[in-house]
Amino acid sequence: MSVFTIADLHLSHSTDKPMDVFGARWENHTQRLLQNWQSVVKPTDTVIIPGDISWGMRTEDALADLSFIQSLNGRKIIAKGNHDFWWQTMKKLYEFRDSIGAYSIDFLYNNAYVAEDYIICGTRGWFPESNYSEFDEKIVNRESERLRTSILAGKKLQEQFPNKELLVFLHYPPAYGDVRCLRICDVLHEYQIKRVFYGHLHGAQKSRLVHQIAGATATLVAADYLDFMPLVIE
Repeated sequence: MSVFTIADLHLSHSTDKPMDVFGARWENHTQRLLQNWQSVVKPTDTVIIPGDISWGMRTEDALADLSFIQSLNGRKIIAKGNHDFWWQTMKKLYEFRDSIGAYSIDFLYNNAYVAEDYIICGTRGWFPESNYSEFDEKIVNRESERLRTSILAGKKLQEQFPNKELLVFLHYPPAYGDVRCLRICDVLHEYQIKRVFYGHLHGAQKSRLVHQIAGATATLVAADYLDFMPLVIE
């Protein structure tokens, strides 16, 4: 049994949002994702999807996209991205999930999960910028506290499973080029996180990717960067 990750599925089964407007690499991306996913992920595996799941604006708009994810092999743990406007409270998310029978899906939101040799933590995060507006300050403070809450939940699980590694999944990168999301990095450093996975960046300049940050190895797992092939965590 393995753990995989892939972000930024950008599904649009119920909305008119063709992703190929963003370049040839997005052509027929849903079918390519389906074929790749089913070729490597077994029903007993787990896949972490850190954000930008669906273009649906409301929860009901995301029904077809969540049903598609439900149809894929494995257990899925999904987190919120900047385009996931359909996201609700945990209570409403699970009520909706149960109403459509998408029982292979769980939501990563102020909590943590055990998956094989790992404990899964994370939050959406925020832009890595050198200067934040007052609006940005509120969001990054909130997101850093959500990350802390998730990691503390993971630490609690680690008391039961001391040999399992805490992994952090963010939607936004903790760093890109010369800029850092310092509050997120501070939390990663405080809890000595060793590996963090993130999405959001499309057409990223490889020279600007930051592979080591706050004592952690950082890995970009945006779907187009991975050529729509889920990445196994080893």
